[in-house]
Amino acid sequence: MKTIIHKLDDGSGAVIVPREMLDSLNLKVGDQLQIIETGDGIILRPVHDNFERQMSAARDVMDKFSVGLQKLAK
Repeated sequence: MKTIIHKLDDGSGAVIVPREMLDSLNLKVGDQLQIIETGDGIILRPVHDNFERQMSAARDVMDKFSVGLQKLAK
């Protein structure tokens, strides 16, 4: 899969990761990637912060089912 480095206003570059790849790797906007330089180029590796991701998922579930959870707590 190919992509392009896009120039930003400050002179740095941004790599666009295709949606299909984000989906297949279970990545979202805002996730962190580790950049590893090798003799052949670079490797982008997801930084898995499982605790934060799990807490975010738990908050989403609690928000979605707050009424039912409140009834169960009684």
